[in-house]
Amino acid sequence: MPDNQDPANWGPEPVRPRWLLTLRFVATVVCFPVLCVVGLATFLVFIVLALLTELIAMFSSGYERGFGDVMESALDRVVRLGSWFVGWRQLRHEGDTAHYRARVDKIVAHWTALASAPPEPDKPEPPVQCEIPLSFYRGVGGRYVVETATAQGWELLPSDVRKKVRLRWAAAAEAH
Repeated sequence: MPDNQDPANWGPEPVRPRWLLTLRFVATVVCFPVLCVVGLATFLVFIVLALLTELIAMFSSGYERGFGDVMESALDRVVRLGSWFVGWRQLRHEGDTAHYRARVDKIVAHWTALASAPPEPDKPEPPVQCEIPLSFYRGVGGRYVVETATAQGWELLPSDVRKKVRLRWAAAAEAH
């Protein structure tokens, strides 16, 4: 197993300098509304284009698929522009291990409650997989997520710890 796939090597992310977080937070407050307007404008442009080219889409499924792919790609790029944003919680709790432990405990308990709930008729099946983003475990590392989750019945799926930890409910694998 490569070192980056071994949960034993998944420690906490380094603490970012306070001045950098403050600068990013201020930039986030200024840029977030602009990004929302750009995203909404992009979406509306694609809706208008879709309405104008509906006749072509009726006769060509390839056009419709291609149009959907282009729209998804454009909107993903707009969302990726905000990847450097820093929220109030990150600014306030950077380096606070107890805060990140509590967040991981809470999110894993939430997913465990959802996955272990008995299935109800006429309702979707309980989730058997989940992804926990880096923002939840930055201060404690992916190893803590895996330890907490395996103690509650989850199994680790291949994950990129720099982005997210993917888990599967072990009881669901035994049932199938």
